[in-house]
Formats: sequence, structure tokens, C-alpha cells
Amino acid sequence: MNIISIALKEIKSDFRDIKTFILLLAFPIVLMLILGAALSNAFDSTPKIDTVHVLYQPSANGQLDQSFQAFAKAVADDNVQFEKATSNSAGKKAVQENKADGYVEITNGGMKLYENDTNSIQGSIIEGMLSAFADKYNVAKTVYTIAPNQVEQVLKSSGQGNSVKETTLNSVKQPGAMDYYAITMTTMIALFGALSAIYLIRGERKRGTAARLVAAPVTKMEIFIGKILGAMVTSTLCTLVVVFFSKFMFKANWGNHLGVVFLVLLTEIFLAISFGLGVSYIMKTEGAARMVVMVIVQSAAFFGGSYFQIDDAGGLLAKAIQLSPLNWANTALTKAIYANEFTPAWHTALLNVGIAVLFLLITIGALQRREGL
Repeated sequence: MNIISIALKEIKSDFRDIKTFILLLAFPIVLMLILGAALSNAFDSTPKIDTVHVLYQPSANGQLDQSFQAFAKAVADDNVQFEKATSNSAGKKAVQENKADGYVEITNGGMKLYENDTNSIQGSIIEGMLSAFADKYNVAKTVYTIAPNQVEQVLKSSGQGNSVKETTLNSVKQPGAMDYYAITMTTMIALFGALSAIYLIRGERKRGTAARLVAAPVTKMEIFIGKILGAMVTSTLCTLVVVFFSKFMFKANWGNHLGVVFLVLLTEIFLAISFGLGVSYIMKTEGAARMVVMVIVQSAAFFGGSYFQIDDAGGLLAKAIQLSPLNWANTALTKAIYANEFTPAWHTALLNVGIAVLFLLITIGALQRREGL
């Protein structure tokens, strides 16, 4: 009963503090919105190819001219747009001035292609289409001698459907900007709980209420457990608010396995509180404890990808990333949400609990050696 009373007192004190709402609620939501909107293009893995603009200048007469114009008409609704140039020189000039991706000069003797070399993708598309047209033309040329009115139909069969199809080889769904920052901001703010954990016991000494607690009919262990339980509840409630706010207001994807998600977050909160408590007993002054926690938390956020993705890291950077608890949590949540892989989540949860227990043992040892709190 004493433990519950102390926990409830801690929860009420936290929610009376406006700084708690700013740090644990407003800060991650605002940062999530800013980064998710500003960096949305950086997370768009879908290839985008603009419409390819091709000019052409037909000859006065000829079967090739007729066939090419039928082909151009057939693909008029595709990603490649053919347009007649006013003159041969105007077509070449448009390519030189980057106003067209290519220019095709058609004569009775064949075709000449002038490409805009500023974009090799568009050039390759044009080359591929003209190569396909040349093959089709050989068939159309034969048809023309038998049934001239069927030439357009023969050429049209090569233009059905989109000429350019955007396809990704990565079949696994990837998070968008808002999805990514919903995860990273939530895990980061869960780790920020270490800052408030510094004052769980130190705050009582600072306010002069530690002696009254020790004199009360309650053991040190009951005070210790009650404080941790209250901090856990406060941080967990704030984290849940961030998760559901991002899910329903920002439409962030948290997957279909929220139980696994909350397990990782809960163990991270436990780690953060234990870490903050441990540092508060290891360091002699409040300023030193706060500085150590702030440096470690911000370093974990930076190397854990909270502010931006870090790809293809090597050397010391790769080792620093592997040591970040936020990298463990972010990777575990991403795999659970987008790939239905739960093993990293279990490993992360066990690792969080193991490190948290280590810091709790350090704190308990220091607490037992002290006469008061």
C-alpha cells in the first residue's frame, strides 16, 4: 500500500509540472510534424520519371514518314510525347537548349536521333522506343504492300500500355517520412525519461523532504519501488499519447502488432528511468548528473537515427550506431511493423531489461550505503 501511495504521489507531481507536458508530449509531436513534412521527399523510394518530350521532323513523302506518324499517334497518351518540330534547325536547337529530350529527323533514307545528354534515362527511353519502332516498321512495311490501311493498327499494338513503368525491386514496404519520425521521436522521448529520473530521489533531498520520508513508517525499498513505478506510469502514459496521436492525427503506420511495439517501448522506458537513477547516485552533483545524461541521450539520438537516417556507415560510425539503444529500438520496431520480424524486438527488450537491472543494482547498492535517501 505504501508503494502505491508513493507511486500515485509521484504521478500527480509529474502531471502538475508543465515541463513534463512540454518535454514528453509537445516536443516529440511538434518535431515529428516538422521533420516529417520537411523531409518527406527524402523517404520517397518510388522512382519518378517525367514525361519524355521528343520532337520530330517528317519528310515530305515516304512510307517511313507515314509509319512513324502512326506510331507517334499510337503512343500519344503514354509517358513519351512526340511533337512535330517547325523545322529541322528548330528541333536541333530545342535539344541544345534543353527544351526537348530528343529530336528525330526522318528522311526517306532513315532516321537520325539527336539526344539531350543532360538526362541519360530519357535518352535511353527514346533509344529503346525507336529501336522497337524500327523492328515494328519492318513488319509494317510488309503489311503496307498488302493492306495499307492496316499499318496504323500494326504500329498501335506496340504502343499499348505505358511505355515507362515505375517498378521497385524492394517488395517490402518501407516507412515514409511521417512513419519514420513517428517511431524515432517516440523512442527518443522515451529515453528522455532519464532526465526526469535524475530527480526521483535527488529531488527529495533538494526539497528537504528526504528526511521526512525516511522518518515515516516506510522502508527505503518501498520508497525506491514506488518512485520507479510512478515514473514508469507517467512516462508510459505520455509515450502512449504520442503513439496514438501520430497514428490517428498524422496517419503514421504502427503496424498490426501494437503489443510488440509497446513491449519495446516499455522496456526502453524502464531502461531510461534506471539509467537516470543510476547516474544520479554515481555523480556527486546535480549538474554533473544532468550533463552526463544529456550527452549520452543526445548521442544515442544522433547515432540512432532520430533526426535523420544514417545509411552505409562504416568504421567508428558503424560501431557508435550499434551501441545506441535508440538504434536497437528503431530497428526492432521497423522490422516488426514492416517485415513482421519479431526476433529483433525480443532481443531489444531483453537487452533493455538487462542493462536496466544493472543500473538498478548500482542504485540499490548506493542507497543501502547511505544513511538517508
